[in-house]
Amino acid sequence: MACFNASQSISITVPSAPLPIESYLMQRDRLVYALMDERQVDVLDTDLFRFRLQPLKFIMLTLKPVADIRVQNQQSGIVVWAEDCYLADNAALSKRFSLTLQGTLQPQTLETETKLNGQADLQVKVDLPAALKLTPRGLLEATGNGILNGILLTMKQRLMQRLIADYQSWAAQELEMSSARA
Repeated sequence: MACFNASQSISITVPSAPLPIESYLMQRDRLVYALMDERQVDVLDTDLFRFRLQPLKFIMLTLKPVADIRVQNQQSGIVVWAEDCYLADNAALSKRFSLTLQGTLQPQTLETETKLNGQADLQVKVDLPAALKLTPRGLLEATGNGILNGILLTMKQRLMQRLIADYQSWAAQELEMSSARA
């Protein structure tokens, strides 16, 4: 069984807006769409989303991971974890594949600013097909860890680019709607 790991941390300075970032983070779907292209996401429940990742090339294989991700608000911030995962179009390998994802995103208010601090840990375990068992372990690990790190880096970059812009847009819309009701 091969095991691959990756971790990423994030710290984003939150600009001031008419509503606190904590209120925005209660909108789980907005956070999900900041992480992933909405064409790759299905809403399964108010806090459960199915992510269909872009196909990944791993040595001789093309993998299409699909993960059911739970997103919950807790007092300290947002907690994200994978509840289920499989490989689309590869039932045989999917039975020998497991994915663990855990992430957090926590607002922290300092004297003059608010920051969002986060951490994501991703692990994949897979019983490789016989043909890949001949591949040097170091090459397998480097390739697998690199792919997982690339997934987390992509999510991190999307979060940094999209979250603040969406937060500011959301806060302005919410303020405009509350002014119209008054």
